[in-house]
Amino acid sequence: MTLRFVVFTLAVLLLLVQVDLWFGKSGLPYVMSLQAQLREQQTANDAARTRNAQLQAEVSDLKEGLEMVEEKARAELGMVKPNEILVQVARR
Repeated sequence: MTLRFVVFTLAVLLLLVQVDLWFGKSGLPYVMSLQAQLREQQTANDAARTRNAQLQAEVSDLKEGLEMVEEKARAELGMVKPNEILVQVARR
């Protein structure tokens, strides 16, 4: 009788430990939510890296020559050179 009680008690304790391991505060659902957060953050980091690379290339172009400055002035500010006629084509 005592041996059965000890085995039963140990089995119940083992079951409780397993339940806590799988479904507790730091269990499987928590790990899965952390993995989802990690994937989201990695995606955001990749987008930021791409944007940073684009900005770095633009800064490099601006430092190296005036062609990029002239292109930006024309595209964003609508600037033209003296004795130049600006013709804009509207796209539909």
